[in-house]
Amino acid sequence: MSFSSHGLAISRSNFSADNLSNVDVSSRQYSHCLAGEVRVFVSRRNPIKLVASRHYSIENRLFVSKCVGSGSVSKTIVEESGVSEPRIDGGNGGSGSGGDGDFGSGSGGRGGGGGDGDGEGDEEFGPIMKFEEVMKEAEARGVSLPLDMVEAAKTTGIRQSFLFRYLDLQGSAWPLAFLMKHCSMLRNRMLADPSFLFKVGTELVIDSCCATFAEVQKRGKDFWAEFELYAADLLVGVVVDIALVGMLAPYARIGQTSVSKGLFGRLQQASRALPSSVFEAERPGCRFTAKQRVATYFYKGVLYGSVGFGCGLIGQGIANMIMNAKRSIRKSEEDIPVPPLFQSAALWGVFLGVSSNTRYQIINGLEQLVERSALAKQVPPVAMAFTVGVRFANNIYGGMQFVDWAKWSGVQ
Repeated sequence: MSFSSHGLAISRSNFSADNLSNVDVSSRQYSHCLAGEVRVFVSRRNPIKLVASRHYSIENRLFVSKCVGSGSVSKTIVEESGVSEPRIDGGNGGSGSGGDGDFGSGSGGRGGGGGDGDGEGDEEFGPIMKFEEVMKEAEARGVSLPLDMVEAAKTTGIRQSFLFRYLDLQGSAWPLAFLMKHCSMLRNRMLADPSFLFKVGTELVIDSCCATFAEVQKRGKDFWAEFELYAADLLVGVVVDIALVGMLAPYARIGQTSVSKGLFGRLQQASRALPSSVFEAERPGCRFTAKQRVATYFYKGVLYGSVGFGCGLIGQGIANMIMNAKRSIRKSEEDIPVPPLFQSAALWGVFLGVSSNTRYQIINGLEQLVERSALAKQVPPVAMAFTVGVRFANNIYGGMQFVDWAKWSGVQ
């Protein structure tokens, strides 16, 4: 008696134990793609059932069947022809697919940021391309893939849209093409959101222009005399702006990252399962629960607070050094008191962790709503104009709010 689906054949005659009640079959990789776990349940009364938690296209599989309840071990060679996405009709009891026997759903995809291949989003992100297809496309474009993308292609495969976006970006001007190949943080964010650099640039231009205008108005005729203070503030602002946009930007989760053992490893794994922002849209292989989204708000708040404290410490420290150096040379009655260093840094940390975190989470959600709207898909400049407008308004409001917080805290 045999069972087959899309070129997959398993012979029941290989199992010789008469009292066989459960056969646990696990697959090992003997080619360049990873096979998924497969379990076969056989009993006298019930027909054979094949359940798979995950699958990937392969050339050959070696199945090692271990008979539970007996000491016999037998081996079966299974050959699979072509790309397979087998579906078992009538096989109730598939874990992770609601009982429809669909390969590739997995039980970790709902609410854990894991699992891929459930078919959702294929229209937008394309199918998962296996190793041969990925390398063939890269060679046709004359592009060499980074090592992590090659490993991802061998194990889990790469989404078609991610691969095509990377290959297109490799044809860009030198700085961008170089960074895309050697900076995975930028690459993964550009693959998930092609407008990522536009958003970073918008934030930098708006914040720098608003800060310059405010500094000129505040310092007046002493602007050039105090240009060092302005430059220090501007430099810290650039770092903060990149962190504000980059930390909440969606990114492509390519391959399987290694996680260290122990408490740190568990924390690292839990943080990687969180969405990049509270309102990050779900994609194939990325499913998030409400608890994870709430946890993301506080997790990003801690990260924002750390960045704010560090940048405030550096920026205010530089400003205080310049102020003290000037006053050691020439004192004036109009000199303002030197702001306290650690208190100013703490103010920056609290402000970014609470106010900025909340405002930028909302901005990310609004931008995603506009980008997914029918109008923005037909007229892309609509989404770009919205990004400029909402980030300009946020910058003005955030600057006014920080001044109020500084006054309430006694820093300024």
